[in-house]
Amino acid sequence: MERDSSDEDDDSHHLIHQNDTQPVSSTSRRHSAFDVEDLDSRIGTAGRFSFRLDKGYLLAIMISVLFLAAFFSADIRGLFSGGASAFKLDWTADRMRESELRALSLLKQQRLGLFGLWNHTFLDSVIARNGPANFTLSSSNSSGLKHDNDHLLVSSSALLEDFKSDVLRQIKLNKNIEEVLLLPHQSGNVSVQNGDGDMVDVSFGDFDFDRCPTVDQSSLGRKTIEWKPKPDKFLLAICVSGQMSNHLICLEKHMFFAAVLRRILIVPSSKVDYEYNKVLDVNHINDCLGRKVVMSFEEFSEVKKSHLHIDRFICYFSSPQHCYVDDEHVKKLKGLGISMGKLESPWVEDIQKPNKRTIQDVEAKFTVDDDMIAIGDVFFANLEQEWVTQPGGPLAHKCKTLIEPSRLIVLTAQRYIQTFLGKNYIALHFRRHGFLKFCNAKKPSCFYPVPQAAECIKRVVERVDAPVVYLSTDAAASETGLLQTLIFSNGKPVPLVKRPDRSPAEKWDALLYRHGLQDDPQVEAMLDKTICAMSRVFIGASGSTFTQDILRLRKDWGSASRCDEYLCQGEEPNFIADDE
Repeated sequence: MERDSSDEDDDSHHLIHQNDTQPVSSTSRRHSAFDVEDLDSRIGTAGRFSFRLDKGYLLAIMISVLFLAAFFSADIRGLFSGGASAFKLDWTADRMRESELRALSLLKQQRLGLFGLWNHTFLDSVIARNGPANFTLSSSNSSGLKHDNDHLLVSSSALLEDFKSDVLRQIKLNKNIEEVLLLPHQSGNVSVQNGDGDMVDVSFGDFDFDRCPTVDQSSLGRKTIEWKPKPDKFLLAICVSGQMSNHLICLEKHMFFAAVLRRILIVPSSKVDYEYNKVLDVNHINDCLGRKVVMSFEEFSEVKKSHLHIDRFICYFSSPQHCYVDDEHVKKLKGLGISMGKLESPWVEDIQKPNKRTIQDVEAKFTVDDDMIAIGDVFFANLEQEWVTQPGGPLAHKCKTLIEPSRLIVLTAQRYIQTFLGKNYIALHFRRHGFLKFCNAKKPSCFYPVPQAAECIKRVVERVDAPVVYLSTDAAASETGLLQTLIFSNGKPVPLVKRPDRSPAEKWDALLYRHGLQDDPQVEAMLDKTICAMSRVFIGASGSTFTQDILRLRKDWGSASRCDEYLCQGEEPNFIADDE
C-alpha cells in the first residue's frame, strides 16, 4: 500500500538536519531517542554536534537486541523441532491404530474360521463313528442316478485334506495379522525378527494344495462302439419330452441307437422341435467322427426330394402311448410332408419303469432293411447306462464330447467370465419356478427354504474360498434378494451374479448380436449352461435335467470338481408343505 503524505511528513521530523544549530526541544529529543540514520555523520563530524546518548545506554540496548534475537531464534528452532516430533509421534500412532484395527478384523475372521474348523472336525468325527455311507460327494454322473461306482465317498484321506487346508488357511491368516501389527515398526529394508532371532516370514509353497481339484476323468479304457452308418439308411430323431435339456439328452441317446443300427441320424426340423442349429453345431459331430453321421432335416429333404416317408415306425416305448408320441406331433410330422405307416411296438416297455436293455436287445428288435425308420422319444430309455454315462459318451470319436454348445456360445461365455467372474467362481443352478410341486412329489423333497439353501451354499463357498457365485435361476427377485442377504464368508457378503440386461456399452455378448442370436431363450439357456460348466465348482439342482446336462459337459470337458454337489445334498428340507 502507498503511504500517505502525512506519514511522510511525520517521518521528516525524526531527522535532524546537519546544518541545524537550534537547540533541540524536549519534545524533539523524545522523538529522536533512537534515530540512527545519520549516526556516522553525527559522531564523526569535527565535534560540532554533541551525541546525547550515553554510551553505556547504547551498549545495553545493543546487548538486549542481540539477546532477544538469540532467544527468538532458539525458540523458533525448538518450536519447529518440537512440532516435527509431535507430528511424527501422531503419524506413528495413527499407523499403529490403523494396524490394530485391521488386526482385530483379521482376528475376527480367524475366530470364525477356527469355529468353522471346529464344526467340520466335529462332523468328521460323527462320520468316522457312523460310517461314510450317507455322506457322499456328487460325482459328475449326468444321469443323476446314485450308483456306488459313480460317487466319490468321503474317505479319511479326503477328510484329512480338508482339515489340512483349513489349518493352513488359519496359519496364513495368523501370518497376515502378524505382518499388519509389525508394519508400523518397520523402516526401510530392516526385517523384524522375533525373540529367538528367527525371521518372521514363513514359506507356504511346499504346503499349498487345491482343496477342490478337478476329478480325473481319463478317457483311457473307455468302452465304446464305432459309428459307421450305411449311406442309404436313416433314423429320424423324435424328441417330445420336456424342454431343451431333455431334448438334448434324447438326441444323444438317438445317436447311440443310430450307431448300433448303423444309420445316419436325421436332426428334427425346427417346425416340430427346437432350432438346434442355434445352440449346436451339427457339423461338429461329423468332424469328431471323421465321417457323415448326422444331417439336418433340411439337408435330408434335399436328398430325398419328394420321397419323405417313414418306412417303419418301431416304438421303443409302448406305454402310456406308442412311441411316446401324441397325435399333435404326428400332425406336425405330416405337415412337413412326411408320410408314415402304423406305429408298432416290438415289446412291452413303460416309461415309468423302463427295463435295462442291451445293445443285443436293440439289434434284435430294431434291425430292419427299410431305408427310413423312427423309434419315437427315447429320453427315458435305459440302454447301456454304464456306457452312456462315460466321459465323452459311448461312441468312439476324437473330441471331448459330441453334443456341446456352438462355438459362438462358448466364446460368449468365455468373454462373460473374463468380464465379470474370473477363473475362481462357483456356479449355482437355483431351480425354483414350478419346482416346488415337482420336488414335494419326491421322497425326500428337493425344494429347500431359502435360509436353509443359503446355509448349504455358504458351506461350499467357505470350502472353495471363491469371491463370487454365478447364479443361474428362474427364481423371483424376492427369493434371490433374500438369498443374497444370507450369503456371507469371513464376515463379508459374497455377490450372487446374474447375467445383466443388454447394454450397448458392454461388448462381451457382441458375437450373439452380430449373428442375430440375441434375446433367444434357448441361446440364453445354453449360455447359462456353458458358464456353469466352466466354473471351478458347480452346485446343481437335484432332479433337474438342466443340471444333468451341465454335469455331463463338466465331466466331458474335464472341469468336474471334487467339490461339485447338489444343493443341500444329503439333507432334507427343514419344512415341507402339505399336499393339495
